[in-house]
Amino acid sequence: MSNIMKASLPLTASIYALLVLIWATTPLAIVWSVAEVHPMWVLIIRYFGACIIALGLLALMRNPLPFDATSMQSYVAGSLNLIGAQLFIYLAANYLTSGLMALIFGFSPLIAGLIGHVILKTHKLIWIQWLGMAIAVGGLSFVFADSADTQVNPWGVVLMLISMVSYISSIFWVKQINAPLKPMSQATGSLLVSALASLLLIPFIWQHFPTQMPSTHAWIGFGFTMIMSSIVAMLCYFWLIRRLAASTVSLSNVMTPIIALILGATLNNEHISSHAFIGISIVMLGIVLYFFKEWREQYLAKS
Repeated sequence: MSNIMKASLPLTASIYALLVLIWATTPLAIVWSVAEVHPMWVLIIRYFGACIIALGLLALMRNPLPFDATSMQSYVAGSLNLIGAQLFIYLAANYLTSGLMALIFGFSPLIAGLIGHVILKTHKLIWIQWLGMAIAVGGLSFVFADSADTQVNPWGVVLMLISMVSYISSIFWVKQINAPLKPMSQATGSLLVSALASLLLIPFIWQHFPTQMPSTHAWIGFGFTMIMSSIVAMLCYFWLIRRLAASTVSLSNVMTPIIALILGATLNNEHISSHAFIGISIVMLGIVLYFFKEWREQYLAKS
């Protein structure tokens, strides 16, 4: 292994860990920010604020922001993970707790595997992966069966599923385009597209324009999603998807549910019943089984 590769491994691991931490905290930040302000106004404020910060950073870093056809297509593909996926997450925040939002989003590696197997034909799923999917779905159903205690709403589940499909589609699309863009340029371009697209929502939500000063929790939610979720996480995300497989990037969502559940219970007094805890454990077992094949192959390759 070359010295460059050795040096890049700790950097990749650090960026990966930071992305996991941000994504685990983001659902709670979203729940706090939409508690007093309409979700779509929060989204608009988030993207325009993030755009201003991103453009300033881009100027300081002296990175280009090309507008050729390939770059524009890559910006649109990246925005599918922003205005596409995040739009439905913000709507789901009115129906689900932050922990359950993270738990459902933990299914994104399984969705990525299905897309790769059924649509893109890039890899074939084996029996243990199908078994893992079935167990995970069964565990999620077990959680939803206790909806009175776990605050599960079917609309929230549907919205989160749409969000997952948008997120996974964005990963595959950006990798397929493979535009020669630096992470900051890709993130800024995708934020600009998302901010402009969010303007289309204004005619439908004008009557919900915020008229009161939000609470401290709401401001913390605004700040975290604007800076950490929209800029830092996007930099990590676009940096990683150019260096790692889509399924490996999606694996970060396997680690976020437990962290998100702990944060929700600790900082937002979100109740987790024993029934729900059993279902969550079954879900995590299913996801672990799904990735057992990849982990085994990586272990054998190193030995």
